[in-house]
Amino acid sequence: MNIWKFSALIVLTTFLMGSSFAVGKIGLHYASPLFLAGLRFVLAGIIMVVIVLVLRRPHPQSPTIWLKMGLIGALQTAGVMGCVFISLRTITAGESSILTFTNPLLVVVLGTIFMGMRYKWYQWIGVVLGVIGVSITVGAQIEWKIGIVFGLCSAVFWAMATLLVKRWGTLFDTWVLSAYQMLCGGIILLLLSLLLEDPVFIWNKESILILLWLSIFSSIVQFAVWYYVLQHGDPGKTSSFLFLAPFFGVLSGWLLLGEMLYVSSIVGGLFIIVGIYLVNRQFQSKKRSATLIK
Repeated sequence: MNIWKFSALIVLTTFLMGSSFAVGKIGLHYASPLFLAGLRFVLAGIIMVVIVLVLRRPHPQSPTIWLKMGLIGALQTAGVMGCVFISLRTITAGESSILTFTNPLLVVVLGTIFMGMRYKWYQWIGVVLGVIGVSITVGAQIEWKIGIVFGLCSAVFWAMATLLVKRWGTLFDTWVLSAYQMLCGGIILLLLSLLLEDPVFIWNKESILILLWLSIFSSIVQFAVWYYVLQHGDPGKTSSFLFLAPFFGVLSGWLLLGEMLYVSSIVGGLFIIVGIYLVNRQFQSKKRSATLIK
């Protein structure tokens, strides 16, 4: 893949990842958080399921594999996105994106503790820098907000889902996994909405456009472009550019929502961005490492 095409696709997919936080926060003007997240992923999941059925992608034959896929959906879609949308009620889109995208740092820690993975020295430096960044971003808050807790929880759920995909990934077709984990997670979010909140969605042109953007562009298109780049380029090099997602999260929050760019958020975000880069980057491509491939 030539450098211009690679760069354009990387910018597109990370922009869609990061900007979804600001778009989601706008959507909360028209819907309750869990209900909006549930609608987003049920719609995206249905579309993806139709696609994988039409393309005749290989589906699991064992109930156990279906259960594993459902567990990944519960963590990756319901856990991560449920926490993200709840966090957006009390913190900025930029702060939520920064906290959520600390997940590669947590993968290193949890992978070492629970799965015996071994990582390079520079990846551990990335973890340390990330912890410093979170401390600066969160520690400078004059008022502790519950959204910070949910933002961090979204990163924990994402890291757990990533480790399960690492362990079970060979059991699934990537596109089938994405389709059904979205659908499963979306259904769980709708059920949680019924239990934990008064489900609200104000149907108008703006809210429908937001829902379609989140479901199609920020979910399906973003996923398709990301995996296309992973499959047609060096995975380690590609994953190292994941640091652009929180950058676009902060930028879109500023442009779309007029969010203030606090010095603490900028400095803490820079530490986290460098940490994410170090955790994902493969500096010695000829040697095997436990580098995260998201």
